[in-house]
Amino acid sequence: MTRIVVVSAGLSTPSSTRLLADRLAAATTEALEEVDLVQVELRDVAHELTDHLLTGFPGPALAAAIEAVRHADGVIAVTPVFSASYSGLFKTFFDVLEPGLLDGTPVLIAATAGTARHSLVLEHALRPLFAHLRAVVVPTGVFAATDDFAGPDLDARVRRAAGELALLAGKVAPADAARTPRRTVADELAAPTPFEELLRRASEG
Repeated sequence: MTRIVVVSAGLSTPSSTRLLADRLAAATTEALEEVDLVQVELRDVAHELTDHLLTGFPGPALAAAIEAVRHADGVIAVTPVFSASYSGLFKTFFDVLEPGLLDGTPVLIAATAGTARHSLVLEHALRPLFAHLRAVVVPTGVFAATDDFAGPDLDARVRRAAGELALLAGKVAPADAARTPRRTVADELAAPTPFEELLRRASEG
């Protein structure tokens, strides 16, 4: 069974960030045959994150969230845009992860904002962050402005990104083929998979 952990940094209830996270989770679940889906809502561990920064020890809820990410086959990471970048709550969670915890883990990055002017946050903030953490970031990131939730284009991007995450997390086509081991960072550096090939496999899945 493939374990997918959804990390959402929305602050309000409900939030557009959680709405996008749920749509990405649903599409990834549909793309995979068997999924153990774990939701990590960062607003619920905000106080424990602050305590961890000050003491070096995570509280029980934060410790459980970190352990979920540690054992994930794939991560969906969604943040609202604050001051043209990821939120402080989002960054703090990934700051407290021990070095190497995300090595080789496929990560689908996504962000929400009130306007499309912030769409490049995926490329100038989120992708470099997870590259630094040595995760394997899926080719398609998903940005959703407020107006995008009412249009059809967002669904297409969600499905494409979910298909890529499913592929990197271990989905194989055809169904009777042996499970392909997850590629590590070293594998990607030695023989990177061409972008066109990732898209072709995702569309076939």
